[in-house]
Amino acid sequence: MGARLLSERHGAVLLLRISNPEARNALHPDVYRDGAAALRAAAEDHGVRAIVLAGEGEHFCAGGNLNRLRENRAQDPSVQAASIDLLGEWIAAIRDCPKPVIAAVEGAAAGAGFSLVLACDLVFAAEDARFVMSYAKVGLTCDGGASHFLAARLPYPLAYELLAGGQPIGAPRLHALGLVNALASRGEAVAAALARAAELADGPAFALGRIKSLLSAHEREALAHQLVRERDNFVAALFHDDGGEGIDAFLARRPPRFNREPGGH
Repeated sequence: MGARLLSERHGAVLLLRISNPEARNALHPDVYRDGAAALRAAAEDHGVRAIVLAGEGEHFCAGGNLNRLRENRAQDPSVQAASIDLLGEWIAAIRDCPKPVIAAVEGAAAGAGFSLVLACDLVFAAEDARFVMSYAKVGLTCDGGASHFLAARLPYPLAYELLAGGQPIGAPRLHALGLVNALASRGEAVAAALARAAELADGPAFALGRIKSLLSAHEREALAHQLVRERDNFVAALFHDDGGEGIDAFLARRPPRFNREPGGH
């Protein structure tokens, strides 16, 4: 079974789970579309007062599916651009939703999975959770608003380190940097996030919505423009020789042989 989005109600809390456990919850455009729709519906549902986003099983989300990206290299670039736009709609729906959205992270949050975490209002992570912006490792640039969120919330050298180095970073370090709100024991991140969501669901919904609006008012236009820039750069990188080499090398489990010239094809 492919990637899908599962929905559960816990009283006034909506739990959304990215479900593709055989592939560490790798994403698909259908999940982007369903995710955006779920957030928009939750925004209008007075019975939903908080949302938790998690992954099914041992991991939060491994990001995009590299096999699908390789297949998209044989299609018109507009196909990949449309997919990234759908991801951007999900990210925007998280930011626009007046209800608090909490990420509950177990295992790995990689690529677009890490971007989804950054889009949430609060982050609860297992102590052994690992986060990685792995795009550069396969010759690609980031999407899902990652460059916007990291540049806004971290010193430039660290944001550059995460995006250009592509090395994993642990939940404790992100907690120390302020990107993770609370650490939980392994396997307890969802329960901790649901408990916090239930507390927020009992709070003043109108005021909480206005607080989120105030905090994010300055970012709306900047995020919208950055999502477009990310899309265009991702598509350019995917159709560059380095993008093809990086994906092929990763899937073949061999070191990539990137073009060392800054231009290339």
